[in-house]
Amino acid sequence: MSLLDIQNLNLSIHDKQILYNVNLQVEPGQVVAVVGESGSGKSMTASAVMQLMPDAAAIEGNIWLDNDDLTVKTENEMCVIRANDIGMIFQEPMTALNPVQTIGAQVIEAVRITHKDLNKSQAIEKAEIVLHRVGLPQERFPLATYPHKLSGGQRQRVVIAIALCQNPKLLIADEPTTALDVTTQAKILKLLKKLVAQDNMGLLLISHDLGVVGEVADHIVIMRNGRVIEQGSRHSFFNNMKEEYSKELVAASQQELKVQKETQEEEIILEVRNLNKEYKLTRKGFFSKGEILQAVNDVSFSIKRGENLGLVGESGCGKSTLTRCILGVDDFESGEILINGEVFNGQKELRKNINVVFQDPYGSFNPRHTVERLVSEPFYLLDKKPTAKESKDQVIEMLMLVGLSKTDIDKYPHEFSGGQRQRIAIARALITNPSVILLDEATSALDVLIRGQILELLEELSKKLGISYLFISHDLATVKNITDRIMVMKDGIIVEQGHTADIYKNPTHPYTKTLLEASPDITRVIENL
Repeated sequence: MSLLDIQNLNLSIHDKQILYNVNLQVEPGQVVAVVGESGSGKSMTASAVMQLMPDAAAIEGNIWLDNDDLTVKTENEMCVIRANDIGMIFQEPMTALNPVQTIGAQVIEAVRITHKDLNKSQAIEKAEIVLHRVGLPQERFPLATYPHKLSGGQRQRVVIAIALCQNPKLLIADEPTTALDVTTQAKILKLLKKLVAQDNMGLLLISHDLGVVGEVADHIVIMRNGRVIEQGSRHSFFNNMKEEYSKELVAASQQELKVQKETQEEEIILEVRNLNKEYKLTRKGFFSKGEILQAVNDVSFSIKRGENLGLVGESGCGKSTLTRCILGVDDFESGEILINGEVFNGQKELRKNINVVFQDPYGSFNPRHTVERLVSEPFYLLDKKPTAKESKDQVIEMLMLVGLSKTDIDKYPHEFSGGQRQRIAIARALITNPSVILLDEATSALDVLIRGQILELLEELSKKLGISYLFISHDLATVKNITDRIMVMKDGIIVEQGHTADIYKNPTHPYTKTLLEASPDITRVIENL
């Protein structure tokens, strides 16, 4: 029998069936990727393995872990199994870690839960060893470090270290790289693959993106609407796909280069000239001087009417700081920002010409406000505000333009899916008829199919309304088929820029080449089979 063997698993909550006859296996030393959209049942399958489900959940079928049926275990028995045999890596490491405890304290706690016979010094030594295994040596990352002082990738390594403390037979990783830069994502996936091989444990890797897991998975399972619709080894899956949905997932992960459009427009909508933004870092001692961080260093660029410009770089490169300066949220030391040829210093009459769509639409909405109120918020920027009827009519027009219904106007954000909420965010950005829209990681949290739909919508709106986009992302693959030009940013400096096709085919800067190599690429996976 396999290390993990799920047989005919059915799961219902309050008489609503969530999983239907799920069958999958994980062998020791094997990486099994479970792929599907949000709501497909992949996370509920992992929860069933952990036996961490709502009280109203009812299970039929069997979940065998190393010849032991988990479905018949008591909660006390499962606590022992979770502490010793199953490790869990969550999607958002900052949420999984305790922000008021050092990383050392949290890893030591995990060590002492599993290894009760160790004294304090032995537990500390064990914690140092396991942190070193995941690439956090003590000379650079002391046990006294707090989570907020680490990058996203480093925090995820701490979470992996905690999971490894128990020397688990099975490791479950639920979307472990969604919030990470492509280079960090590649490093985390490579680390997981190495640890699986070294410890001969099984890895159940959950993801919504085939491109992310395609290079590391040994076996691929596709789930949809609570069912396993197709599965097989990586080689057999990519060479013998039968289900149309699997083919759609592969197609959505294969972003094609955008055809360079011929435009006669010469009107410059947004221009940034020699922009500089500094931050003063905390002093290390009373007599020391605080260091200066040059977050944006002499950045200049322009966007023409109807043109789409991509700004790409890892977290910390300065792209979000640049966005805040352009929006007038942050002051800057020197330089100029011009909107429609006029110097922008935060004045309302120019601010209405530039709007923004954020990464997390749910976080950017007030959950107590209806869609009508949310979409109409930017009207405060107008000198002459519309009447109540005019406002409602314009909101309905915008909702229908982005593919929603006029009946959605009285609903609340929680009543929509992630993709629908992002459409509402786009409608809000369009309501003042802006010249340019900033899209700050606007699709990074979406499923690949929904992401494709949003990108198609944005392209359609650009053609129909003549809107220009500044598309900000950490992933070159995301902006591949929507931008006309790309700027690559590192340490506050634009290190390379040019037409999208030229950047992809002939990158000149080493950093650009690194980003391209780290970007998930299904085409590369299939070619290397």
